[in-house]
Formats: sequence, C-alpha cells, structure tokens
Amino acid sequence: MGLVPALLGGASFMQIAISIGGIVFAFRSLQYLVEGLSQISGALIAWDHAALVFKAAGRSKPHAARQAPQPTHIQELPETETMPLLVAQGLGFRYHNRADMVLKDCNLQIHPGDRILLQGPSGGGKSTLVALLTGLRAPQHGTLRFRRKDSGPLGTEHWQRYVVAAPQFHENHIMTETFAFNLLMGRRWPPTWQDLQEAEAICRALGLGDLIDRMPAGMLQVVGEMGWQLSHGERSRLYIARALLQGAELVVLDESFAALDPQNLCQALECVIERAPTLLVVAHP
Repeated sequence: MGLVPALLGGASFMQIAISIGGIVFAFRSLQYLVEGLSQISGALIAWDHAALVFKAAGRSKPHAARQAPQPTHIQELPETETMPLLVAQGLGFRYHNRADMVLKDCNLQIHPGDRILLQGPSGGGKSTLVALLTGLRAPQHGTLRFRRKDSGPLGTEHWQRYVVAAPQFHENHIMTETFAFNLLMGRRWPPTWQDLQEAEAICRALGLGDLIDRMPAGMLQVVGEMGWQLSHGERSRLYIARALLQGAELVVLDESFAALDPQNLCQALECVIERAPTLLVVAHP
C-alpha cells in the first residue's frame, strides 16, 4: 500500500526499490520475532512437562510455595521383618478444578516383595494414587507411612528415592541426548563403566538388545527429536529401565506395558518381576 503514492507521484526507480526493500526487511524482522517467541513458548511448555521426569528421578527440590501444603503427619514406623513397606490410610485428594474427590478414604498396604496389579477404568484415580505414593503430589487427607526411619516428609528427595515410578507414556519424555543419559537420569553423571554395563544389561533383559545393536553408537547413540527415533514400544521399555535403574525399594509402573506386543510384554514383565524389589503395576482391565 505504501507503494501506491510513490507510483502515482512519479517516484524514481531507486526510491521505489528502497521502499520495497524496507517492506521486505520489516516483514522478515517480524517473522523472525514471531518464530523466536514461538520457540521460547515451546521451550517453556517442554520444560514444564520435562520437569516431571526430573522429579520422578528424584532430582528436583521441593517448591513449597507452588505445591499443595506439605502434610506434617507423615509418620515413621519402626522397622521389623513383618512390617509393611508402605501404608496409606484414609488418603483423599481433589483437583482444584473439580468438585468431586478423585480419591476418598483410600487405604493400601504394600509389603516387601509384593507384586501388585492395580486395575481400574480411566478417570478412576489410579494415576493420582501413583502421584501421591511417589511424592509428586501431597494428599489433602490421610497419612502415608514408610518403614524407613529416614523417609522424611512426603515430596522430598528422600521419599522419592525409596519409591520411584515410570509415569504414563504421555507424561514421560525422551531428552535429545545419548541413550545412556536417558536411562541413567537421576543417577550420577558422567557414569562409570559399571553404570553403563548395568544399564545395558537391564535393556537387553527388557528386549532392547536388538535396538542397541542396530544403533551405530550403541548406548552412546543420541536419541530424541534430533537423534535416533525410537518406536512407541522402545520408548516404553526405556522408561521402565530408567525406573529400575533408580534402585528404589518400590517400583511403580503406570500403564508401562500398554504399547508392547504379547512377546515383548512377557519378556519385559519377566525382567521387571525379577529386578524390582517390590512392584506395583497400574493397568486398564
């Protein structure tokens, strides 16, 4: 539109060229600005989701000001051979945007060595219970007790080191980093040779040996959006391996086997049962 007066007024070719150049420059600058803002927005959203992974791995620190009030009634139990590993009594939880309680008067006992299957329909509160057991959320009612004397308040790193979960597929993430880094998140880095051997052994037991052999750099292959692309089932088993490698006393797997075919499911389940000290598997009926 700015060229019309110039043309009608008999502007020179040079003036018109400068006008066109200015318009193009302004357009490109605006385009770069929009792209930059979009990337910043995407990065913030990605970090908001990825932060759950670090919390699940036990790295994150509690942010009391941004979480629900931490309960002061987390109790310590004297350790005996017959004592439950974890006891939940009267747990209740409601999301701020919902009128109904997701969990109400929920009671649960988990003993050392238990292999528990928790089934229920979508929206029944299974994943909310997992978030409470792993310290990612604080119960609004009831108590959680752990047999260890040094378990600490719910939501702290200490609690999360004893109970670890592999969240549902859409809540878990692969970083654009090496395969080994994604496996060993939450442990020391750089890893020792023994760490890498342990991680590879668990992966092969889960049926990921063929993947490791196919990747040019093996355990050091970069994966993720900018690297080697993993299938749905491969990612699910990576998440399982990541949870097992945390060394927690209780391993919680939330819908972790849903993407696996029967053969891979049997192999992965056998590995988990053998390696998890105590196991809670959440699944649909």
